[in-house]
Amino acid sequence: MKIFRILFTVVIAFLFSCQNQVKQNKEVVMTKTIKTTQEEKKITEEKFILNDKNAIPFFYEYGMDNEEKNIRIITNYGNIDLELFEETPYHRANFIYLTKEKYFDGTYFHRIVKDFIIQGGNSDSYEVSKRRQRIGRYLLPPDTKKGFKHHRGILSIPSSDIDNPYKLASPYEFFIVVDRNGAYHLDKNYTPFGKVVKGMDVVDKISNLETDKREWPLDNVKIKVEILD
Repeated sequence: MKIFRILFTVVIAFLFSCQNQVKQNKEVVMTKTIKTTQEEKKITEEKFILNDKNAIPFFYEYGMDNEEKNIRIITNYGNIDLELFEETPYHRANFIYLTKEKYFDGTYFHRIVKDFIIQGGNSDSYEVSKRRQRIGRYLLPPDTKKGFKHHRGILSIPSSDIDNPYKLASPYEFFIVVDRNGAYHLDKNYTPFGKVVKGMDVVDKISNLETDKREWPLDNVKIKVEILD
């Protein structure tokens, strides 16, 4: 009888040990599966890079899911509030996307043509170059059929500096018209996609800064862009 009790105790202990081992193995498998799924998702996200083929389909979908249109450019000279036009959906979606990706933060108003335009979205830092590589290399087609004019305070987008007969737009940069008489000679070649609604006095301050021969202001105007709604 005593031997039977001992054997019974050993069997119970063995079964309990096996159950614990199975449970531990199951937890390890579940943890590994979750970790693997997260890693695969991260790799997939990291591999997505915009290019000329996927940019327009991407921004079409992105624009429908991200309807914000009011933004703020923060500078050490004050804030500039802008409203993006719904009628230029790809340009609006592109600007919202870059803002959410924090691309503009730490870039500059890097080109100033007094009483004409101030241009932003670039920097001479390696970090900004890396951001562009991470996001992708692509251009946006011009949209000059909406009837928007380059009035004072208009937000527009410059064409790429590569060989570019069709005036495809550089997605990472933008400019604001300062000229009180407008810059209507730009209407056919560049796409107005927003306007200043507050802070035009800040635009004028920046426009009056002294520049070097490259039209880069001697006092760097670093910017940060955020979405207001």
